[in-house]
Amino acid sequence: MAKRKQDDPPKGSPAWMNTFSDLMNLLLCFFVMLFSMSTMDAQKFELLAASFSQTFSVFTAGASAIGDGVLISNGVSQLNELDEYINSTGRDAEGSMMPEKLETATEVIEEAKLKESEEMAERIEEVLEEKNLEKEVDIEFTAQYVQLTLNGALLFDSGKVDIKEDALPLMGQLGIILQRFGQGIIEIEGHTDNVPMSGAKYSNNDELSSGRALAVFYYLMENTTLDAGRIKHAGRGEYIPIADNSTEEGRAKNRRVEIKIYNSLSSY
Repeated sequence: MAKRKQDDPPKGSPAWMNTFSDLMNLLLCFFVMLFSMSTMDAQKFELLAASFSQTFSVFTAGASAIGDGVLISNGVSQLNELDEYINSTGRDAEGSMMPEKLETATEVIEEAKLKESEEMAERIEEVLEEKNLEKEVDIEFTAQYVQLTLNGALLFDSGKVDIKEDALPLMGQLGIILQRFGQGIIEIEGHTDNVPMSGAKYSNNDELSSGRALAVFYYLMENTTLDAGRIKHAGRGEYIPIADNSTEEGRAKNRRVEIKIYNSLSSY
């Protein structure tokens, strides 16, 4: 019985390619239409082209070197200059882009922080001088905060955490100052000397310093409108002395309360 002969495939391209070609033509026309309706910013285009040129080291016509000759196209003999070339393109050794003038920008920010702290410290000092309290409070500042240091003996009796009656006027002025300038975070730290506690309510200097910081915090909560969520308090015990604990004068300086007022630019 005769077998049916297989039909020859149609000549030319497969039929599906015609449909595919029509689709590509339609898409091309569509995007050409969109492009014709858009506007081009010549300045932005030039900046984009310059960025690509720098990032991917695109040569101008006839160029034969990369990075002004630091690494020539036959640079097999100049691989020891690779780090220099990478740095010249604005990238670090791992190929990541390095921000331009980063060091300068950091310095500008630090100077701005320091200036704000200095101005705040000067205004606080003026207020204390008006109230004749400048001798009761030491003022220091950094780029992060202004620090007010109060002698522990001025605020508390030995081994006690209750603020003394004659210290209340000073605390009242401090409350006003903090309400005026304390728009950021405020830290209250209690500090002691290294003399062990004996026969007192508190068993050690850690508890005593914590109790004194907490007493200042409670006073501010009861007598000001400060937000408790922005105030931190901590007892630092005897661990951060500012004077020699072997002398009575040094121990007196170490018994203190510090209030840090962070400025608006602080990274805290």
